Amino acid sequence: MDVATPRVAARRRSGLREHQREAIAGYLFILPAVLGILLFTAGPMLASLYLSFTKYDLVHVKWVGFFNYQFMASDPLFWRSLRVTVTYTIFAVPLGLVAGLTVAMLLNQKIKALSVYRTIFYLPALIGGVAISLLWMWIFNPQFGALNWLLSLVGIKGPQWIFSPTWVIPSFVLMSLWGVGGGMIIYLAGLQGIPTDLYDAASIDGAGAVRSFRSVTLPMLTPVLFFNLVIGIIGSFQIFTQAYVMTGGGPENASLFYVLYLYQNAFQYFYMGYASALAWVLFLIVIVLTAIVFRSSPMWVFYEGELRGKKG
Repeated sequence: MDVATPRVAARRRSGLREHQREAIAGYLFILPAVLGILLFTAGPMLASLYLSFTKYDLVHVKWVGFFNYQFMASDPLFWRSLRVTVTYTIFAVPLGLVAGLTVAMLLNQKIKALSVYRTIFYLPALIGGVAISLLWMWIFNPQFGALNWLLSLVGIKGPQWIFSPTWVIPSFVLMSLWGVGGGMIIYLAGLQGIPTDLYDAASIDGAGAVRSFRSVTLPMLTPVLFFNLVIGIIGSFQIFTQAYVMTGGGPENASLFYVLYLYQNAFQYFYMGYASALAWVLFLIVIVLTAIVFRSSPMWVFYEGELRGKKG
């Protein structure tokens, strides 16, 4: 008894030391990620929160309290940029969801060279930024652009597109379809993850293609729709490059998107404090909209177990 007790204690100490070594190794592995978050995410966020209560022009910092937020409430360009961004979101996000799902359904069929078609539709989602903005500037050009040329072939005189206050937001909405390939890939993954026995059960019940889509495909894709909706809302409120390169917020501030207005205050007028306040208001808006989508999800997002339960 006396001999066994030291051995047990020694094994416990050895196990404890091994556990400590594993814990230290784990902390060392996650240390770069934690430092990156603290230095490049949390740190700048806290700094911008402080600056939102100051008047800061890159040289002098003066505490002004809630003045930036009070000024924002009476700033017509703030409300204009918010209205432009919300209008774009209302049209671009649903259109992107429908277009991505439609393309995914078409590319989920058994046809020849299917991988080639999928690659062709996905490639535009990998190309963005200034190059694509310049391409679409040529497409939307009212004099020699490709889009008005195509319309002229059927006897339609095209509008001024990005040079018209009326057509500039529809132009950006149309341009947003360029990147539906990203959502298409996610829809394809969701479509291929739907169990075939659900379609078999629907077929036994006499459901056709349309009924199977409404009763099986669409409900089973609601988690994917939910994900793409959240990502789409966040992305639509962050549109910047296209407006900066193509219109600069014009004509007549008709394309003055929120992030573009934020950029102008920060890097053109050097109102860093006001720009920080705009950034935090944008953060709160996105958080609220995302929370609304999450709170509404139990009413329209279904999962396989729930759908099987309803069929049973």
